[in-house]
Amino acid sequence: MPGDDDDDYVYDDESGEWMPASEMRAKQTDAAKADEVVVRDSVGNVLADGDQVTLIKDLKVKGAGQTIPRGAVIKSISLTGDPQEIDCRYDGIKGLVLRAEFVKKR
Repeated sequence: MPGDDDDDYVYDDESGEWMPASEMRAKQTDAAKADEVVVRDSVGNVLADGDQVTLIKDLKVKGAGQTIPRGAVIKSISLTGDPQEIDCRYDGIKGLVLRAEFVKKR
């Protein structure tokens, strides 16, 4: 019946059908979870914004003319939306993008 919160129906443009509002919310939540990008480090740990990571090998930085040594700690990483890349800063290098396969979560 219209007016009952339990019986509210909404039109789903994808299927072309009317469905309960609670089902539509569940469908939208599932779709949002499917769109999330999971970034994993070299040993399979899930990385998140703000995590600290350690380099597992020496990395030459193109354009900066320096090498970041193995064991260097990178603080406060940012995820880029790509499952293989993380954005970070390291002593004087702004906008540094590292491959997730070369880091390990601290």
